[in-house]
Amino acid sequence: MKQVYGIIAASGHTALLAVAAWWLGCAGCHSAARPEAAPAASIQLEHHPEQSRVDVLIDGRLFTAYLYADSMEKPVLYPILTASGQPVTRGFPLQPRPYERVDHPHHLGHWLNYGDVNGLDFWNNSYRVPAERKNHYGVIRHEELLTQTVSGGQAHLGVRAFWEDQAGNRLLEEQTDFRFEEKDGLRLIRRHTRLKALQEEVQFNDNKEGLVAIRVARELELPTDKPLLLTDAQARPQAEKMPPPPGLSGHYLSSEGLKDEAVWGSRARWMRLSGTIGNEVVSVVILDHPQNPGYPTYWHARPYGLFAANPLGQKVFSKGKEVLNFSLKKGETAHFRYTLLLGSGSEPLAASRIEQLFSEMAN
Repeated sequence: MKQVYGIIAASGHTALLAVAAWWLGCAGCHSAARPEAAPAASIQLEHHPEQSRVDVLIDGRLFTAYLYADSMEKPVLYPILTASGQPVTRGFPLQPRPYERVDHPHHLGHWLNYGDVNGLDFWNNSYRVPAERKNHYGVIRHEELLTQTVSGGQAHLGVRAFWEDQAGNRLLEEQTDFRFEEKDGLRLIRRHTRLKALQEEVQFNDNKEGLVAIRVARELELPTDKPLLLTDAQARPQAEKMPPPPGLSGHYLSSEGLKDEAVWGSRARWMRLSGTIGNEVVSVVILDHPQNPGYPTYWHARPYGLFAANPLGQKVFSKGKEVLNFSLKKGETAHFRYTLLLGSGSEPLAASRIEQLFSEMAN
C-alpha cells in the first residue's frame, strides 16, 4: 500500500492520491464473479461529492466510477471492471500494478478529448507537463451533475463540463449523457457527448490525438518481444527497460476484417480488442455511430494498449489523402455517440453478435 501512495504523492497530483486511497479501500473492486444462480443484475449510482466521484454499482459491486476532481486534467471513467471483477483499464498512474507500462500518463481510464482545439492540446495534458509549458494545454473542468437516475435496468448519469485554457477562458461547453447497464452477459456504456462552441469559432485542427479512448490493462496489449519501461513486482516504475511481461494476449478485429496492427489508421464501424485476463477471455468493443462526424471513424488503436476512435484527425491515418479541419461557429453543437461493450467468457465476443448490437444501436 505504501508503495502506491509514495509513487503518486511524488508526482504532486493530489487527485491521484485521493483516488488511489478510494480504490485500495473499495469494497468489491477485486471481487470474484457472482454465483451463476444470481438473479438479474440491479444497478445503482452512488455520489460521493467529497471525493468528486460517482460510483456505478451492479449488484452492489463496482462497475466503474466517474471521477471529476478539479486537480485532474479531464473527467474520466475509472476503473472499468468486467462482471467477474477483472479490470480492463490500466492501473497506472492511479494505482500501478506489477509489470505494466508507465508511458503516457494522460492515458487514464476512459475519456474523450482532442489534441488540437484552437491550438490547445487537450489530449496530452497530464501532471507531468511542467508549469512553464502548461499554457499550451487545455483543461476540461467538470461543472455539475445534471442527471442521476436509474430506470429499466439502466443507470443514467448526465454531466456538464467546460473545455478551457489555462486562464479559465471557455472554448466549449460539454454535456455528456452516460448510460450504464448489464444485459445478456454484457456490460454496456453508452456515451452521447454534445460539444457547443462558446467562442466565435472553435477549430478542431486535423490531429491524430483523439477522440474517444480507453487505455487497457496489460493483458490486452498485443504480444511483443521488445524491452519495455514497466513497473516492477512491487508496482514501482522503473527507469530501465525490462523484458516484456508474460500474459500479453491482445488481438484487434475490425468490422472490415482487419486484425491486430493492421487496424491502426483504418476506417471501421466497430473495433474489438480481446485477450485473456485471469481465467477468462475478455472483449472490449467500441461501436461508432452513423450520425457521428467522420463516420466511419478512423482508429487510433495501438498495440501497447491505447484503444481510440478518431473521426476528426484524418491526415495522418490516410497518409495525406484526406484532411478534416472540423469547426463549430459560436452556438453550434457537435454530437458524438459511442457505445463501449464489455464481454467475458470462454471466447471473444462473436463478430455476428457485435454486428447485431451495432444494428440495434444505429437504429
